[in-house]
Amino acid sequence: MATRILLYTQPGCLSCELMRVFLEAKEVSFEEHDISANPDDRAMMLEQLDSNETPTLVFLSGDVQEVVVGFDPERIDELLDGTPSSGSVAES
Repeated sequence: MATRILLYTQPGCLSCELMRVFLEAKEVSFEEHDISANPDDRAMMLEQLDSNETPTLVFLSGDVQEVVVGFDPERIDELLDGTPSSGSVAES
C-alpha cells in the first residue's frame, strides 16, 4: 500500500525549509500544508496530531499513522525505508 506523506509548515520556519529540502533531495512525494494559511490544517496539527511545532511530518499507510514533530532526519530515514520515491509535490 502506498504511503501518503503530509508536511505541516509555516512561513519563516527554518526547520520547515530544511525538511522540504531534505524530502526533495530524497525525491519523496509529499503534500505541504501551511498552517498559517489554513485554519483547518492548524486545527488538525494541534488537536488530532497533538503537535504544536512545525515542521510536523505525518506518514499515513492504511490505518497506520506515524508522526514526526520537528526535523529529525534519522527518524525520517527509518520511516522512508519502505516508502517509494516519485518526486516532490507541494500543496497548500
